[in-house]
Amino acid sequence: MKRILIIGGTSGIGWAVAQQYLEQGHQVIVSGREPGKIPQPYPPRLSSIACDICQRDQLEALFASQAEQSLDLVLIAAGFYFRDRFHPLDGATTCRMLQTNVLGLDLALTLASEHMLRQGFGHLAAIASVAGLLRDYPGASLYSATKKAVLQLCETYRIALRPFGIHVTTLVPGYVNTAKLRELNEQDVSRKPFILSEQDAAMRILRAIDQHKNMLVFPRRMHWLIRLLNCLPAAALKLRRQESVRK
Repeated sequence: MKRILIIGGTSGIGWAVAQQYLEQGHQVIVSGREPGKIPQPYPPRLSSIACDICQRDQLEALFASQAEQSLDLVLIAAGFYFRDRFHPLDGATTCRMLQTNVLGLDLALTLASEHMLRQGFGHLAAIASVAGLLRDYPGASLYSATKKAVLQLCETYRIALRPFGIHVTTLVPGYVNTAKLRELNEQDVSRKPFILSEQDAAMRILRAIDQHKNMLVFPRRMHWLIRLLNCLPAAALKLRRQESVRK
């Protein structure tokens, strides 16, 4: 039985992954800003800890609470998205996105690395987005930029930890039919290309981690679509973004 910590595991993809690991008989600790989102009663072998990845003291307290026990896997699934195509970003929202998607992720990777270096083994994983694979172009979103940072951070930690037998897996999903995605799209996600269910995404994530993959971009058709978009001139990508805003 493995001990698994999922940061940002109280809803969405993180919770779907937690359920899969619980069904396999593993012990799972989930953290998030609102542990009350988890359906009651808690399944056996599940525990939760309130933690906002943006708050350094809370993140440090989370890992301190696990100091006397081993962690086989730490998955960082926390993320923040704002539809800046339709609403202008203000300072507070910009800071929240940077703190969640970049600074909080970096600190979580650092604390998890320290924990695993002390115990001498472990596996780190983080959820990015195919938005991070899009080529830079004029008017590209802040969200896309933060997810590029996720890809780069994971690669850095992968190189740093490889000599110590600690693996890092970067998970790069396309659209996943989460409650948050539905909320952001007025409950209509029918136009999202190649959209996956949370359960399908979770199964792919578990398989990639089990196989110690460096990176998984899924679904494959979305990966090919991103490659195609990256072949377009920057002006065409900018025009596509402007058309999306008008709609």
